[in-house]
Amino acid sequence: MHETMVAKGLLDSIIAESEKRNAKPTKAKMSCGTFNTVNDEVLLFAFEAIAKGTICEGMKLDIEHKSIQGKCKSCGKQFDFNITKPACSHCGCDKFDLLPDPALLLEEIELETD
Repeated sequence: MHETMVAKGLLDSIIAESEKRNAKPTKAKMSCGTFNTVNDEVLLFAFEAIAKGTICEGMKLDIEHKSIQGKCKSCGKQFDFNITKPACSHCGCDKFDLLPDPALLLEEIELETD
């Protein structure tokens, strides 16, 4: 159900931008974080199903999963958090803060004009 709502939101945004620019969308890219993740297969299926009969029918949707970031309290550097090795990848310190998880985001839309 979550993926269907995400697909609907993506579709609405892509259609709105396409109409504004009087162009046909050919490809879009979305991203999501570790905790704001989606099931790629379900999302792609839902997007394809609801795009039928719209300007988005047949377009490609890419999904990028972004890792959650940590910020080391010792060296101050950011790093990709790894739950199996919860330490700074730069200095090895185990004292760090987790940064906010990347949100679901429509990053790019490729449009084709006549």
